Amino acid sequence: MDAKIVAALGSSERPPRAGAVSSSLTFGWRALLKIKHVPEQLFDVTMFPIMFTLMFTYVFGGAVSGSPKEYLQYALPGILVQSIIFITIYTAMTINQDIEKGVFDRIRSLPVWRPSLLVGALLGDTLRYLMASTIVLLVGVLIGYRPPGGLFGLVGAVGLLLVFCFSLSWIWLILGLKVRTPNAVMGISMMVLFPLTFVSSVFAPPETMPGWLQAFVDVNPVTLLVEAARGLMNDNPDSGDILFVLGASVVVTAIFSPIALRMYNRKS
Repeated sequence: MDAKIVAALGSSERPPRAGAVSSSLTFGWRALLKIKHVPEQLFDVTMFPIMFTLMFTYVFGGAVSGSPKEYLQYALPGILVQSIIFITIYTAMTINQDIEKGVFDRIRSLPVWRPSLLVGALLGDTLRYLMASTIVLLVGVLIGYRPPGGLFGLVGAVGLLLVFCFSLSWIWLILGLKVRTPNAVMGISMMVLFPLTFVSSVFAPPETMPGWLQAFVDVNPVTLLVEAARGLMNDNPDSGDILFVLGASVVVTAIFSPIALRMYNRKS
């Protein structure tokens, strides 16, 4: 009887256990496959960036700079940053939905590197950020934006933005593991992101604001990210802003990734 069972199950050797890199890439691919099965998820990386670019350019352009085209030269780096930062909250919503549906527990029972689900989700979402960045820049060029920094400036700005958003996503993962519903994730994250993005140099120079507000804008990390990206795209990079963004990204990742992984391992 035992021989028959072995024959039915197969006598081939058990495949080797997936390593950290391969399992993380697999879960990253899983994150992208969700778009295939739920195409509506493409709205956040396609329609929203297009809407932000067109809406803010043509609504604020005439009032701030005299014409939408002139305003676009100032605002597009900020619109790029704002669009991608808003998309980062979907990392938390995805992990929260997995918990709600029970997929989370099934994945944790697999014989793979434990953090691979979180790392893979972040890798998949980073590709989504890159897709959204490309769309914002293409729309901007189509309606008149011309980057003084050329292709290298654009690549540098997008790369810096991706590094920052990867680190920021660790914070949202903690939120996704902590709160109970995707709606709560959305509400809390928007409450944090709206003041950080709108009370910054995304849409207007800080020197045009009241002194008390300017004091906050000057130390707002979103402002420093926008100015770093704007400097690269305008062929006037500020090494201080760039080093701050890179350093802040490393610090945020070093602090919050262990917390997220610890919560992930203890989640019941």
